[in-house]
Amino acid sequence: MMKKIVLLLCIGLLGISLNAQDKTAKIKFNSDTVDYGMVEKGSDGVRAFEFTNTGTAPLIISKVSSSCGCTIPKKPDGPIMPGEKGEIQVKYDTNRVGPIRKAITVISNADEPTIILKIKGEVKA
Repeated sequence: MMKKIVLLLCIGLLGISLNAQDKTAKIKFNSDTVDYGMVEKGSDGVRAFEFTNTGTAPLIISKVSSSCGCTIPKKPDGPIMPGEKGEIQVKYDTNRVGPIRKAITVISNADEPTIILKIKGEVKA
């Protein structure tokens, strides 16, 4: 009899923990590429990747990094609640003349934990 009670308790706890895992954050970007187009040397290099948390749990972006020191990404400070929008800002150093082809890596607690975003364009002298 005691074994059955323990077994039922274990099954019940397993069911609760599986239920808790149903809640996941999902990150949906409006676009995975920001196109600067042709920009003047020294012009404003700040752009943003907009996204929505389409999941059922708070989205926490733990790290945002760039493939190059010429691009500085900025992540949101706090969690993005389900249904809310957020943005990842990037600032490209427009004093560097030439083509822009950089990758931004976003790491979060979303169902797809690593996403690569891209910036492109050209800085003209």
